[in-house]
Amino acid sequence: MADPAGCCRPCATCLLCLYSCQWITAKKKRKGLRTTKCDCSWFLFLLLIFLFTLVWLYFAIIILNDFHNFNEFVFKQRKLWLDWSLVLLIATAVLITYSATLLVLALCLQLCGQPLKLHWLHKTLLILTALVVAAAFTGLGIKWAEEWRSARISLQATGPFLHIGAVGGMTLLAWPLASFIYHTRSTGLRVSLLLVYCAVMIALYLAPLAITSPCIMEEKQLPLKPALVGHRGAPMLAPENTLMSLQKAVDCDVQVFETDVMVSADGVPFLMHDEELTRTTNVQAVFPERAALNSTAFNWTDLQQLDAGSWFLERRPFPTVQSLSASDRREVAKQRIPSLQQALEVAKQSNISIMFDLRPENHSDYQSFVNATLEAILESGIPLQQVLWLPNGFREQVRHQAPGLQQVYGRKRLQNEEEPLLHVNLPYQDMSSEEIRQYRQDNVSVNLYVVNQPWLFSVLWCSGVSSVTTNACQVLKEMKRPIWLLPSSTYLMIWIVTDSVSFLAILWAFVLLKYWLFSLSVPPESETDVLLTKINSLMQE
Repeated sequence: MADPAGCCRPCATCLLCLYSCQWITAKKKRKGLRTTKCDCSWFLFLLLIFLFTLVWLYFAIIILNDFHNFNEFVFKQRKLWLDWSLVLLIATAVLITYSATLLVLALCLQLCGQPLKLHWLHKTLLILTALVVAAAFTGLGIKWAEEWRSARISLQATGPFLHIGAVGGMTLLAWPLASFIYHTRSTGLRVSLLLVYCAVMIALYLAPLAITSPCIMEEKQLPLKPALVGHRGAPMLAPENTLMSLQKAVDCDVQVFETDVMVSADGVPFLMHDEELTRTTNVQAVFPERAALNSTAFNWTDLQQLDAGSWFLERRPFPTVQSLSASDRREVAKQRIPSLQQALEVAKQSNISIMFDLRPENHSDYQSFVNATLEAILESGIPLQQVLWLPNGFREQVRHQAPGLQQVYGRKRLQNEEEPLLHVNLPYQDMSSEEIRQYRQDNVSVNLYVVNQPWLFSVLWCSGVSSVTTNACQVLKEMKRPIWLLPSSTYLMIWIVTDSVSFLAILWAFVLLKYWLFSLSVPPESETDVLLTKINSLMQE
């Protein structure tokens, strides 16, 4: 196949070398190479792998909101702490870069009129890429199925922009597609490719009919900004469930401090999330023979000996740890496990509410845990309306002994609810925008957890949620409005303009490329002869 004009021979040779791993410089040698049906199949496979990997990249970005949970899960299983999100992003970037590079090479080769002879090494690596991404999706579906719902919610934030990107990408694909169609001799293949391409473009042009987002609204319809609930305080700025973390949360203007309460062996409620102390304390160094015991097996004097801050500097659970000031680092090293009494005192002084889980719910002494916790609340003197009671066990007893506590439920409303719920606390994946609006219309306070990324906060803000539990209070505090807000009329205009420009660009690509190929097929001498013939005819007339 000859090198077409507009594609220099060295460039074509380099492209062919990278794609086919063959350094063929002689024009005669390249002339015998042609793109076979098998080569076309491998190109289609390459395109599918690129799209497959691109979808996984999207999922990887979306699940970053919840990835701290995965880090905690791995530590619980393997006692190994690592920010696995960095590993995920690097691996995904390598796969997407490799497949994208091969795809660009293939498209350039097609535009240059060169054969698509994919080397066996690239074929092997593409198959491995497909297997790795398929394994990642399988693992996600088995161990982290709720992230599929997260992805569905994310489309409410990204749908309009994904539509524009998809239309733009398919529009650019018109150039190599037109080149292939004009070069191939198979009429059936031409018709099939055109039909598939047209079907995909029509589907993309009409895709906004299926795109819904609560952020497609007028500015005046935007609900109030959701209140912030500090998840274990401000865990990106200080060790979780410590007084420093609580104070940092207060500085972030949170309205509620969310924490976890356990009760020591001698009946003192204290703040701790994990059933074991190994992740957030130095129990391995102080009590090595008891490190694997449940947190409730330690008495309060033992717990006070533990360092609950240094792990934060050593393991760096969040990237924000690197930006801590010297004074904050010194303060971190001083942190100890706080009692519930201490946390209630700070909450009372700071005039913020406190909400907590009481763990572990399956403990044989759980009723005594409830009694000890309730006693600590009543003795603290904090106004009972500032305490949001989340534990479901022995709720009626708590309601009877302390009727002023705000009862928060970790479930949705039932059809035949005897007493209407006033506060619900649910994972953000469990409520749709329509359900949130309905609950708010019925004066039910809705708190969703855990919301760390601005895109997710924006969607829930537009939906009208009352509050969100977050690790990133310092980020969400600075948001004055959702990331984007579009009136429906503006979005309709963007939709029409995008589709119209794309349609015209595709027509231009096919017409211009056909004219260019036709001009290359007509020798300059022939054009001159035609012109002279016309002039001679005019003179004879």
